[in-house]
Amino acid sequence: MNTILLWTVIGALAVILVILMIKIILLQKAAEEIRRGFEEKLMGDTNTLIDISCRDRHMRNLAASVNTQLRRLRSQRLRFQQGDLELKNAVTNISHDLRTPLTAIFGYLDLLEKEEKSDTVRRYTDIIRNRAQMMTQLTEELFRYSVILSGEKVLSPERVILGEVLEESIAAFYSVLHQRGIEPRILIPEAKICRRLDRSALSRVFSNLLQNAVKYSDGDLEIRLSETGEIIFSNSAQALNTVQAGRLFDRFYTVESGRKSTGLGLSIARTLTERMGGSINAEYRDGKLYLILLFPDSSY
Repeated sequence: MNTILLWTVIGALAVILVILMIKIILLQKAAEEIRRGFEEKLMGDTNTLIDISCRDRHMRNLAASVNTQLRRLRSQRLRFQQGDLELKNAVTNISHDLRTPLTAIFGYLDLLEKEEKSDTVRRYTDIIRNRAQMMTQLTEELFRYSVILSGEKVLSPERVILGEVLEESIAAFYSVLHQRGIEPRILIPEAKICRRLDRSALSRVFSNLLQNAVKYSDGDLEIRLSETGEIIFSNSAQALNTVQAGRLFDRFYTVESGRKSTGLGLSIARTLTERMGGSINAEYRDGKLYLILLFPDSSY
């Protein structure tokens, strides 16, 4: 009798254990479905919600809570995208609207140049022209930046030799560098480093990096291209510090020595570089600024 009772208890415990194991497996499956579903819905542009096969009340409540947060996240993302689009359109429209009055200002300044004026008036006129030129530069940069961000500028990848495009960009800046007393040291390997990139966008990236060197260099500049597709622009910049160097790619950020800058040049360079599959970063070590540009062999 005792033996039968013992086996009955063992059998009941075994059944309970099997049921618990099945329950645990179903809960694990439901948790995995929630995890996988959350990742898919978060990364994908879809309005579908998480659905699980498990009928457990607690797991279904968890899935419902996650779906609620997903709805809120999608709503916030949509508002952000709409606001970002409105901002880009506003910047584009403002850039267009500013061109006409700026053109008129320069026209009247040209007329004033033909009139006799005192030294004080001439000084004030020069200040107005200088400020108007800065406004024109900012307007053009804003327009280019908005076009780049809006995706209206479609990149056309082609086979380019990094060294050749780099040399062309340096040659275009030679007179500006010479005026600043900068004699660049250029290190380009004999081997042709080829990538599939948009040639115009690449030239724009190099030009913006060279403009940065003109603004911040203490009189030196080294440009090194490696066979891995890494290009390093380095120069002494005692006016900078680590924090400032880390913010150089932020939109509209300028430091005191670059107060005539729009603060968009390096931001545009980063946007174009990343759209071509590359990366760009800034480092500041021992009083020198390093702008490190990399186009991996698989770029674009």
